[in-house]
Amino acid sequence: MKIAIVTGAAGGIGAATCTALSRSGYRVFGIDRAAIGADVECEPLEFDIALLSTPHGESFVQKLKPLVSGRVDVIVNNAAVQIVKPFEGLTVADWQESLQVNLLAPFWLIQQLTPELRAARGSVVNIASIHAEVTKAGFAAYSTSKGALVALTRALALELAPDVRVNAILPAATDTPMLRAGFAGNEDGFAALDACHPLGRIARPDEIASLAVFLGSSQSGFLTGEAIRVDGGIGAVLHDPVAVPARVP
Repeated sequence: MKIAIVTGAAGGIGAATCTALSRSGYRVFGIDRAAIGADVECEPLEFDIALLSTPHGESFVQKLKPLVSGRVDVIVNNAAVQIVKPFEGLTVADWQESLQVNLLAPFWLIQQLTPELRAARGSVVNIASIHAEVTKAGFAAYSTSKGALVALTRALALELAPDVRVNAILPAATDTPMLRAGFAGNEDGFAALDACHPLGRIARPDEIASLAVFLGSSQSGFLTGEAIRVDGGIGAVLHDPVAVPARVP
């Protein structure tokens, strides 16, 4: 049976990805520091991936390896932390957490499971963000870490070729419980978020998950080193609040 590993499996995109992979025939191991819902189709493993570079991480990987029996077909690096604050207020701890979770944990997981990925001629899917390419004030740590994850994706696509393919998905706003919680009591704000996307809505977790399944499969066998936007067109929008006067012939 094909083996998949998904980090951040308790969240909206992670949970949807676990279930989509399971229904595509994978044995799925979902990793999260939080409890994973019973409705998520995976074998849950409780672990904080921020600890992957520590002795706790080494111990976790040594317990994981026998479970995958020498092969990993797909790794989906989905777990992330988003710290939003003005750059003047960013602390060393903010940067360390952002880079440890969003960039270094994916690197360490891939590195430690490279023999298993090579054995399966597997695929890595890094869930980055539209913020890797276009961003806004307050997202300096998040956008930098996700931009670095895209750069890492391209670098590892070369390092691990031809045995392992590595691609990234760049979602825009996605309708997850976490996002909904941020708009609690602000229905107008959520409607405005929908409306600012050219397609008139934000993404659904299953739409991100379906692309992750595709990138993990042999159907995408000639794709590697790619960073694919799933953004409803928002990345093509130029927002200019200053009216530009018409040119006079």
